[in-house]
Amino acid sequence: MADVRTSRLKRLSLTNFRNYASLELDPGAQLVALVGANGAGKTNVLEAVSYLTAGRGLRRAALGDVARRDGDTSWSVAARVEQDGMDVSLGTGLLPGDAGRRVRIDGVDQRTSDSLLDYVRILWLTPAMDGLFTGPGSDRRRFLDRLTLSLNPAHGRQVSSFEKALRQRNRLLEQGGSAQYLSAIEHQVAELGTSVALSRRETVSLLKTTLEAQASLGLPFPIAALELVGEFEAETADQAASDQEDRYRHLLQDGRGRDRAAGRTLCGPHLTDLCVHHVAKDMPASQSSTGEQKALLIGLILAHANLSSAVSGMTPVLLLDEVAAHLDPGRREALFARLQALGCQTFMTGTDESLFASLPDASRLFAIEDGAARMLSV
Repeated sequence: MADVRTSRLKRLSLTNFRNYASLELDPGAQLVALVGANGAGKTNVLEAVSYLTAGRGLRRAALGDVARRDGDTSWSVAARVEQDGMDVSLGTGLLPGDAGRRVRIDGVDQRTSDSLLDYVRILWLTPAMDGLFTGPGSDRRRFLDRLTLSLNPAHGRQVSSFEKALRQRNRLLEQGGSAQYLSAIEHQVAELGTSVALSRRETVSLLKTTLEAQASLGLPFPIAALELVGEFEAETADQAASDQEDRYRHLLQDGRGRDRAAGRTLCGPHLTDLCVHHVAKDMPASQSSTGEQKALLIGLILAHANLSSAVSGMTPVLLLDEVAAHLDPGRREALFARLQALGCQTFMTGTDESLFASLPDASRLFAIEDGAARMLSV
């Protein structure tokens, strides 16, 4: 990956963020581990980092809920990011009375958080995702959209616009809108929905290839097979993009009566599901053991980190919350070695320092306690 830029956080500053009145952290390494008791604020640090990219953060929390409880409802996260020797200052936060968070790059206000994607791509794995394969399809679509966003920075806006157009169509159906108005909005829904679907399919296709290549490395993480399923996928399979859009528009028009009765649009990529299969055991991931589901997720994240580097031209930053506690010593050591080989800066959390005993020597370990971070020896 000679042409891939290395993107790393050199310094992280939090103000009035969750349980932190103020926190200064100097990661200074590729692999960074945060250890401390439950409730100490380890995940809060990862959440702060997740706001340094587009989107709603790893908890998808309301912005006002992120502020420190005894503060003035404002909060901020700032970082110094290094890309191959060049530094850039990133900042984001909320001011009292604001509806959305503000974003600055080198002190210059930005219109949207999408601008941050030019400097850092962030992927994460949290305990809340442990039920990804057994939970609702909406969770898997959101997971896939996050993966797609790191490859295609426009994807987030496409999804938002598509969902907005869908809501407008549903409202028109409910209010008895004219056929002319419905046709106009269905044209938008079909165009936007097809764009979203194509981006997701491209991500799945590229990820399949990367997973196959990863299988040759002999990592102790099972390989997943991926497939997009749903009525829309079946109706538009193997069609050119323009034909998919036309087909979707006809499906919307023909389904007006059904959708009006249901109170929602019953066909489209907003209902597509990501099916994951455990290749070695030839069984759905949803039927695998809890431990194997976790290992499948880790394998997916590792493959996508590799893919994200290749497509975006920069190494992503990974946030792995409580990941080591669910792995035996052999898998932990293999995970740390693979992360180092990928070149991605990775922040990990755990309650026990011993979980990170096999970290490479150049890594950094911090104890999180009493709203502060103290560096430990590795």
